[in-house]
Amino acid sequence: MKKVKNICCIGAGYVGGPTMAVIARECPHIKVTVVDINAPRIEAWNDEDLTKLPVFEPGLDDIIKEARGRNLFFSTEVDKAIDEAEMIFISVNTPTKTYGKGKGMAADLKYIELCARQIARVSKTNKIVVEKSTLPVRTASAIKSILDNTGNDVQFEILSNPEFLAEGTAVTDLLNPDRVLIGGDNSTKEGVNAIQSLSDIYANWVPDSQILTTNVWSSELSKLTANAFLAQRVSSINAMSEICEQTGADVDEVAKAIGMDSRIGSKFLKASVGFGGSCFQKDILNLVYIAKSYGLEEVADYWEQVVIMNDYQKQRFSDNIVKTLYNTVSGKKITFLGWAFKKDTNDTRESAAIKVADSLLNEQAEIVVYDPKVVEERIYADLDYLGSRTPNENRNLLKTAKDAYKACTNSHGIAVLTEWDEFRTYDWERIYNDMQKPAFIFDGRGILNQSELERIGFVYYKIGSGIG
Repeated sequence: MKKVKNICCIGAGYVGGPTMAVIARECPHIKVTVVDINAPRIEAWNDEDLTKLPVFEPGLDDIIKEARGRNLFFSTEVDKAIDEAEMIFISVNTPTKTYGKGKGMAADLKYIELCARQIARVSKTNKIVVEKSTLPVRTASAIKSILDNTGNDVQFEILSNPEFLAEGTAVTDLLNPDRVLIGGDNSTKEGVNAIQSLSDIYANWVPDSQILTTNVWSSELSKLTANAFLAQRVSSINAMSEICEQTGADVDEVAKAIGMDSRIGSKFLKASVGFGGSCFQKDILNLVYIAKSYGLEEVADYWEQVVIMNDYQKQRFSDNIVKTLYNTVSGKKITFLGWAFKKDTNDTRESAAIKVADSLLNEQAEIVVYDPKVVEERIYADLDYLGSRTPNENRNLLKTAKDAYKACTNSHGIAVLTEWDEFRTYDWERIYNDMQKPAFIFDGRGILNQSELERIGFVYYKIGSGIG
């Protein structure tokens, strides 16, 4: 069996960049080329200033520094990289469709198809094509069909290798994965060899016992199922958070009690303003669409409720801010601490902050946002995408700040939307002194010290325990 010496990854985003960087570091004998048609993104990956990398992940800059230029390369020459590679990873965006059949639920596979057609057009030698993007079940057969029917009599083997990365810990997750899942056609010699080729790459640093091989359909569905189960836990504890507020219970105490049950476990039981990120909502809606397409309405309704609960939690948080501020936020300054969907990432996709801001802006609030990693252009792009207001209206009502203390000055209320560690360490007495009184804090992540803030004089609200 021929050893893989050249890898190409199409897509230099949150998955492709870090994944290929780790493969390059752990496999110095393999040339890894990450390609993208987005020239500014490739320029950022090649920037000597490692603080300008397009993806912020703790530890990623050190890996890029070690491997880039040695056996890790970032390029816009897509055709050249495809031609030279024996193995091609597809790691492009698969957003939820915004048009046509399946609008709002199904994955939009147009970028995947474009990749497949480009691979077919360019390839002159046999290739192993690896699905890295999160895809609906049976996408591999569509890719295989395109490759076989439009290629140059080249043999293609299709593998599914879903990522199970948590943003903010992606490098750790890649270096020490719970499991590596590889799905392929294990009924043919060529399929078995392709599976082994990818397994051998991961075996450079991952124990064999943690490399799991399945048929391709099981691999594709496992990714959707894993994210659905994790999101379900978040929505479950968030549903309990409202009951806790009404009854006087504390959701953190409830979560600790049930988390000590070995059958349940403690992970993903942190009540908050809601989950975000590129995967959870998209994958659940994808699962809902698959269930509906097979006529499994009860199954679809069950999973759709996880998303409904998440949207409700975000709306409930913004409604509570309005209600607490005497039923009007018009002309009042509200400070957002955090815009990223979670700490230690600059990713804002499906961030709770976007929906909360949209609701408050509809009430004519004046919002100032501080986030240590998210740039101003990204914040405005997130709001503009919703289409609730014109870009000018968004810029008039919402401002950004590069200093948290300035962001909080003269504010009526502070909303904590991301659990950045630095927020815990602020001089909250200084912030209190510079705010309008009464000074309100709405802790959507439950990270601040309630008793200390109340001692200072804040009116403090935390999801799952209400106002103390």
